[in-house]
Amino acid sequence: MPNITEYLFRNNRFSDRLLILGPDETLSYGNAYQGITAVSAWLISRHFSRNDNILLWADNSVFFIVAYFGIMRAGCTCVPIDPKADPRFLEQVIQLCRPVYGFIHPRYAAAAAALNIETCSDLSTLPPCTDSDLNAPADTTDGDTAAIIFTSGSTGIPRGVMLSHGNIRANTDDIMAYQGLTETDIHQVILPFSYCFGASLLHTHVAAGGGLVLNTRFMFPDTAPELVEEYRCTGLSGVPAVYQILCRRSTFLQFKMPSLRFMAQAGGPLPQPFIEEITNTFPEKTFFVMYGQTEATARLSYLPPELIRIKAGSIGRGLAHTRLAVRDQNGQPVSPGQEGEIVAWGPNVMQGYYRNAEATAARLTDGCLKTGDLATVDADGFIYITGRQSGFIKSAGVRISPHRVEAAIAAWENVLEAAVTGVPDPLLGEAVKAVVVPRDRKMKLKPEDVIDWCRRHLPEHMVPRIVEISPGLPRNSSGKIMQLT
Repeated sequence: MPNITEYLFRNNRFSDRLLILGPDETLSYGNAYQGITAVSAWLISRHFSRNDNILLWADNSVFFIVAYFGIMRAGCTCVPIDPKADPRFLEQVIQLCRPVYGFIHPRYAAAAAALNIETCSDLSTLPPCTDSDLNAPADTTDGDTAAIIFTSGSTGIPRGVMLSHGNIRANTDDIMAYQGLTETDIHQVILPFSYCFGASLLHTHVAAGGGLVLNTRFMFPDTAPELVEEYRCTGLSGVPAVYQILCRRSTFLQFKMPSLRFMAQAGGPLPQPFIEEITNTFPEKTFFVMYGQTEATARLSYLPPELIRIKAGSIGRGLAHTRLAVRDQNGQPVSPGQEGEIVAWGPNVMQGYYRNAEATAARLTDGCLKTGDLATVDADGFIYITGRQSGFIKSAGVRISPHRVEAAIAAWENVLEAAVTGVPDPLLGEAVKAVVVPRDRKMKLKPEDVIDWCRRHLPEHMVPRIVEISPGLPRNSSGKIMQLT
């Protein structure tokens, strides 16, 4: 099979259709491919090739797209990093992957000077591609590493997930199929391309020949529905925080957005009240609840939208080429209602963690990915996540799911979101602590109000002993909540 860049651009290499449209930058497919080819030809001329890691430090932009696909077209391994990562995390990534070169957006050029590697911050300085360059991508195989996506997981220690050309192609094809993507689709992108969910939006829409609108101003959440209407977006994706902010701190639910065909959510469980609020407000629009991991390229399963009420709370079943199962401690399939770990097989499962054989062995066995997520199944085989293996709170000998407590608190209309963790307690072992963000920044929400709400909606042993009211939760740039203390 062809190099992943060639595969994704195979039908639109010379098209005038816009790949990027929006308020900041525009880019046609033809111009994108010319720039991508220039990057790859230059890297090949410098004798960079397979097993050479090339750093990419950029926000969502034309610069990111051209450099990202150019690096992979040259047969090198792209290492995109979160531009908002803290210096310690970045230092650990650099020490681990040892990049031989870097493409650094001008915004980060000064900070990148300390990396002690040769870099490029102006793609226009590279020689333009020639006709011979257009027909000379690097020779790659499905098993060659295309990108290393870093994730801190639950440990806080960077782990580089190695994704091959074949991984990306397989997951892209499956996502395109169930979302029904075509060249008429225009998707608004809020998530960073350095995050696997954001990267999947880039891969799928390039393969479909569609367009992307880059929303770089989501700190003003009304920009999301405004851009949908201005640029006739057909798709919108987000992690739970995106939809919680849209529902509680914007006028999103008041917009008509006639062009919008579907919305998609992954990156953690979105509390059911938000799903119901969105689908009740927009009954004519499709809503995809999805489940995935960086270790699976992006996506592992989705819930068919027509079952969103019938199978409320489910992540669905595996993609067309992904097999999911819930297994007990002995590796046997669980019966309906029993709890076990989700495991996965498929061509989208990672090659392993870069230079970390121990972590790879703990997660991969003969191509089987142990997700670390606990779940139950129903009689129809639909999967329902109950929590993380390492994420349960054990209070007075009883195991408590933080997700269940978070969902109960977030269902209160006075709350934007909540995060729940366990803290040491001399009597209970662990006590339940909730950090709660009010819907209205000016609201005088009191801890006792939250506790009273929980007492009315949760068993007593799940009611938080400690409640902290906060203006916001600590998050990384992909919108995921960072570890609480």
